[in-house]
Amino acid sequence: MALLSRNSAHRMLLPAAVVLAIGVAGGALLLERPAAPPDGGATPQATRNEAAPIPLTAGHGENWEPVPGFEAAATLPDPTPSVAAAPMPLPSRAVIAREVEVRRGDTLMEILLRLGIPRAQAHEAIASLREVYDPRRLRPGQYLTVELERLRSEEKELRLAGLSLAVDFATRVRLARTDAGGFEAATLERPLLRRPALASGTISGSLYKAAGAAGVPGRTLAELVRLFSWDIDFQRDIRPGDRFTILYEEVSTPDRRQRRGGAILYAAFELGGERLTAYRFTRRDGTTGYYDRSGKSVRKSLMRTPVDGARLSSRFGKRRHPVLGYTRMHKGVDFAAPRGTPIYAAGDGTVTFAGRNKGYGNYVRIRHNGTYTTAYAHMQRIAKGIRRGVRVRQGQVIGYVGATGLVTGSHLHYEVLRDGRQVNPLKLKQVAADALRGADRVAFARRVAEIDALRARLAEERMVAEARAD
Repeated sequence: MALLSRNSAHRMLLPAAVVLAIGVAGGALLLERPAAPPDGGATPQATRNEAAPIPLTAGHGENWEPVPGFEAAATLPDPTPSVAAAPMPLPSRAVIAREVEVRRGDTLMEILLRLGIPRAQAHEAIASLREVYDPRRLRPGQYLTVELERLRSEEKELRLAGLSLAVDFATRVRLARTDAGGFEAATLERPLLRRPALASGTISGSLYKAAGAAGVPGRTLAELVRLFSWDIDFQRDIRPGDRFTILYEEVSTPDRRQRRGGAILYAAFELGGERLTAYRFTRRDGTTGYYDRSGKSVRKSLMRTPVDGARLSSRFGKRRHPVLGYTRMHKGVDFAAPRGTPIYAAGDGTVTFAGRNKGYGNYVRIRHNGTYTTAYAHMQRIAKGIRRGVRVRQGQVIGYVGATGLVTGSHLHYEVLRDGRQVNPLKLKQVAADALRGADRVAFARRVAEIDALRARLAEERMVAEARAD
């Protein structure tokens, strides 16, 4: 873990787990709070395999690509000069550490006052903390480790010695009392390891259950669904016996207590004898996308389902209106989903309308080209920054499912207009966005070979592990 000083670019490596050194009667007590379980739950050996850590270098981000090897592990290089920070002195007085869970409606001030910290001290501590972290970002379920000290045994009043809390997956903030009596805040960052992980499974009930049993992290599964949403209606096309395979980048803390999914490197679905594949590849112009084995983009002109985890609740065509009570043409399809579920732009385009639109409620319309336009209605709210004239990218969040306008329940009403007239979105013929050519096509063939070799190696290692387990 690297210590980032508030006033300088000093760094210092610390243990992977969060460890607090606390003076007690002249000695030191080490308190270690266990990290959260990995995202995605249990990881059965029968369906999931991991290789040695992937080297992590600066600038990987979403553009990381697999390379032969993967044997060495590394941490994110520090872009600033490596200057050792002065060790934080241990207090000579008795210190009590308390771990506090943030409750609904809590503020940091209220938490400190409940622990007996005088209001003036609490104000001073919060003011110092604000230099690296906004306390208003506290959320229910977060944990704070608060250190309290009593200067003399006869004193009843406690003094705040320090506190720390997790900001995100790899970052904590630490507030400590200085020798001068004030407070100093710092950001603590843990180095992360990246390694390829292979998961596969057969669907018997739902994709979500099968992927969870295979150890696929939740965020990786969501990305997998979005990746194939142009070809697969995950509410209607998935059948028992269908299979999936996914090779993805797993990001973890050095102790591997906390893990999450990174970029998908390869994915495949076998649906009723049809096989769909997607390989991650970065072109010479720096853009990264997914392509099938022949080099055609898996991204199509328009997404079939612009909302995750939704149920098709009403089809295109004549129906009895649930509110008005008489039969009329339903010029789109409805996807039932919980309020607040993100809605995605079905394709690249320009927003031509964003606002209230009579019975449609909160409504967004996007022009994709001279032929196609899509519309999204009954939103709970329109996403920040979405307004007329704004360019959006396919898969960008444009709003959230709601029940505004003339409706009886929470859902997305989705329309596709061809030359200004509504057509059935479920029968729309999809066309691939583009295909690789020239030097990109040659480089892609090499990348496919590398990924296939990695998949074969991980599958072989998994079989060996299963045989040993038997």
